[in-house]
Amino acid sequence: MAAKAPVPPPPPAQPIDAGAQALADALHSSFGIVKFVMLLLFLAFLFSGFFTVGPREQAILLRFGKPQGEGDKVLLGPGIHFGLPYPIDEVVRIPITEVQEVRSRTHWFFQTPVQEAQGEIPFAGPTLNPEVDGYVLTGDGNILHTKAVLRYRIEDPVRCVFEFSSGGDQAYGLNGLSNAVLNVLDNALVYAAAQSRVDQALFERTAFQDAVQRRVNQLVQAEQLGIAVEQCVVETRQPRQLDTAFANVTTAGQKARQALTEALTYRDKKLNEAAGEAAARRNTAQAERNDMLAKLNGDAKTFQEVLPRYRANPALFRQQRLAETLGRALAGVDYKMYLPSHPDGRPLELRLNLNRAPVKSKPESPQP
Repeated sequence: MAAKAPVPPPPPAQPIDAGAQALADALHSSFGIVKFVMLLLFLAFLFSGFFTVGPREQAILLRFGKPQGEGDKVLLGPGIHFGLPYPIDEVVRIPITEVQEVRSRTHWFFQTPVQEAQGEIPFAGPTLNPEVDGYVLTGDGNILHTKAVLRYRIEDPVRCVFEFSSGGDQAYGLNGLSNAVLNVLDNALVYAAAQSRVDQALFERTAFQDAVQRRVNQLVQAEQLGIAVEQCVVETRQPRQLDTAFANVTTAGQKARQALTEALTYRDKKLNEAAGEAAARRNTAQAERNDMLAKLNGDAKTFQEVLPRYRANPALFRQQRLAETLGRALAGVDYKMYLPSHPDGRPLELRLNLNRAPVKSKPESPQP
């Protein structure tokens, strides 16, 4: 066996100068600081996954665009929750108790925001310009302007996020829902106007507003928007070019209503007077009836009392009644005349010429 070659001894250690040693220590310290900073950044990255859901909100946690959980567990209630940092997880917050609002001005004439805020009506040209002025047609073929404000609450947050997202981005779900609700409101204004006459839309605004809201509710249910309508405020107006004509119609309507009110007031007054007079006459008749019944009952009672005496002696009863009657009749007479009778008992005949009024003698005509 061949002998191994001897291993040469290591070279002697070279002494390190002070500058190189200082540089090595500085690099070692820097690496420690960098590691510590990276650890802090990593912890901050992890803790950035905590998020808070407000008391009037619900949230959906999306991981790579897919919701976490199934059914009701998809929705996160108020409080603190954890998810992986963005872009792994994404949080979509949905205001469920906050009232949302959309405004429809598609069928209103052109008006700047400043004019609308101040209630200023811009100058109207000789004709309506359909390029800038919106309008609707009524059922009787007239034109009018209308606008509305619809306030609603979200009842189905999941449908809001996933059914109305734009381009697969769920963050745009609220905007998509808002556009869908605005389209429903525009449709309801056109539909209600087509079902109404122009005077109903202008002067019976409560009924027209109710018709618009009913149509909105029908479309919301049909399209399953997942919202609850809180309030619908509708405003209607005739074209500005017809303000004078409509003012005359309004004045005539007010006069007609005033005349009708006066007529109804007069009618009610006369009916009340007639009812009072009828009640008074009924009361008087009832009182006379009661008096008559009382008198008849008294006469009947008296007759029942004297009937036995009459039956006992009719001639004596007649003489007594005659004497009583004559006594009452002659009691207050100042002058009395008694007529004697014939010896045979027959009464004497007395003839008197009585006139209702004294006879006036005619004046003698003058002698010619």
